[in-house]
Amino acid sequence: MSDSIKTLQEKLALSKLGGGQARIDKQHEKGKLTARERIHFLMDAGTFEEIDALVTHRTKDFGMEKQIINGDGVITGYGKINGRLVYVFAQDFTVFGGSLSETHAEKICKIMDLAMKVKAPLIGLNDSGGARIQEGVRSLGGYADIFYRNVMASGVIPQISAIMGPCAGGAVYSPAMTDFTIMVQDTSYMFVTGPNVVKTVTNEEVSSEELGGASTHSTKSGVTHLTAANDIICLENIKQLLGYLPQNNTAKPPTKDFTTEDEFRPQLDDIIPASSNQPYDIREVIFGVSDEDSFMEIHPDYADNIVVGFTRIAGRSVGVIANQPMSLAGVLDVESSKKAARFVRCCDCFNVPMLVLVDVPGFLPGTDQEWNGIITNGAKLLYAFSEATVPRISVITRKAYGGAYDVMNSKHIGADMNFAWPSAEIAVMGAKGASEIIFRKEIKSADDPAAKLAEKEAEYAAKFANPYSAAERGFVDEVILPHETRRKLIKAFAMLENKDVSLPNKKHGNIPL
Repeated sequence: MSDSIKTLQEKLALSKLGGGQARIDKQHEKGKLTARERIHFLMDAGTFEEIDALVTHRTKDFGMEKQIINGDGVITGYGKINGRLVYVFAQDFTVFGGSLSETHAEKICKIMDLAMKVKAPLIGLNDSGGARIQEGVRSLGGYADIFYRNVMASGVIPQISAIMGPCAGGAVYSPAMTDFTIMVQDTSYMFVTGPNVVKTVTNEEVSSEELGGASTHSTKSGVTHLTAANDIICLENIKQLLGYLPQNNTAKPPTKDFTTEDEFRPQLDDIIPASSNQPYDIREVIFGVSDEDSFMEIHPDYADNIVVGFTRIAGRSVGVIANQPMSLAGVLDVESSKKAARFVRCCDCFNVPMLVLVDVPGFLPGTDQEWNGIITNGAKLLYAFSEATVPRISVITRKAYGGAYDVMNSKHIGADMNFAWPSAEIAVMGAKGASEIIFRKEIKSADDPAAKLAEKEAEYAAKFANPYSAAERGFVDEVILPHETRRKLIKAFAMLENKDVSLPNKKHGNIPL
C-alpha cells in the first residue's frame, strides 16, 4: 500500500470517529446518537455517499490552527430513503460543539446546491452550539448563505429539519424556513436568545427546556410540527413524512398499490351526534375515509381546534384540513388559521390534493382575537385556499356558518367538489342567533317570548339549517350519506387527477403576513 493511500485511509478513519471515541461516548451519555449513527439509521443500507469528508476549517486565530479535525463538524452527502434519492447534512456536536464555521457552512451550501440541481429532497439534522465565535462575521455570513438557499429551495424541493440537540441564535431561522421541523424531546431546544440573556434583559428565570424545548414549541409557539421521544423515532418520522411528498414541485406524490373493493363505511353514519351542540372527534371521520393506518397528523399539539395532516385515499397522498368540534367547537381563531394556512400552502407547493372536512361555527369572537389580528390571520387561510391549484374537495359534515363557511374551501374560492352530509347546516349564523335578530320585534311583543323564540328558531332552522338551499344553487355539488363519503372521494380525486390550473402572471402575491 502506498503512503498516500495509507494517509488517506487514516484521515477518513479519523473523520468517521466524529471527534474521538471519548466524545462519542459523551454523546451517548446524553441519550443522543452521533451524527454518523443518525445517517446510518436514516438512509437505506449502503446508499450514503459522503462529500467533503476531508474539509477542515481555515481559522488561525485563538489557537484554532492547532485544532484541525476532518469534516469540520458537519457530515454531508447523498443517498436513498426507501429507494428515493435525498441529500442530507448532519451536524456533529462532538466536533467543536457542531458550531458553524465558514467551511462548515460551505459544505452545507454545496449539498443544498446539489439538491436544487437534481431536484431532490433535503434533510438537515441540526445539532449545533451556534456560530463559531472564533471566526466572527465569517460564520455569520455562512448562516446567511444557508438562509438564502432555504428560500430559493422553498416550494421547489421538500426541506425537512430535525432538531436533535441545541439550535440557538441565528441558526433557528434555517429550520424555520423549511417545510417541516421535528424536535427530539428532552435533548433539543430552539431559541433566538438563551436563558441567560432573557434573565439579563427581562429578569425572567427560565430553563432552556421551558424557553425553547420540544414541548414548548409543539404546544405554545407552533414552531415545531412534530416531536419525537428519541433520535430513532425522529428519523422514522422523517421517513414517514417523505412517503407523502414528491421529489420536487414538478413531480406527483408517491402512490401505493390499491385495489378498490367495497368502499362504504357504515361507521360514518353514527358519528354526528343528535344535538348540534354536542362535540365529536373529527379524527373518526378522517379514519373513516382514509386507507387503514395511513393518517399522519401534523402539529397535533398546537391549535387543536383544527386538525391537519397527511393521509392516503385509495393509495393517493392527500392533505387533510379539518375543523375539530372537540376543541372550542371547531371555531377558527388566530392560531388555527395560521396552522391551516401554512399546511395548505405546503400541500399546494408539492402537488398534494386536499380534503377539507368542515364543521365550523365561525370565527372566535373577543378582544384577544381582534387585538392579535384575527382579521389578517383569518385572511391567511382564505388566501392560501384561494391561491391553491391542486385538486380540492370539501365535505361539510355539520356546521358551516358565516365567513368561516367561505374560508373553509367553499365553492366560491375555487373548491373543485363540495359534498355535504344531510346533517350539514349552511347559514350566516346559528338558528338561535339569527332568529333573535330577524324576529326581534315579534319575540319582544309576544305573550310568551321564549315560546315565540323557539318557534322562530325552528322556522329558521327548517329553512337554512340544512344543505339543500346551498345544493339548489350549486354551492354544494351533492348531498351524500356519510357511509358513501369514502367511495365518493375516491372517484372525485381520480376524476381530478389531471387538473391543470394556471394563476395570473405575476411576480408573487402579497399574502397578509
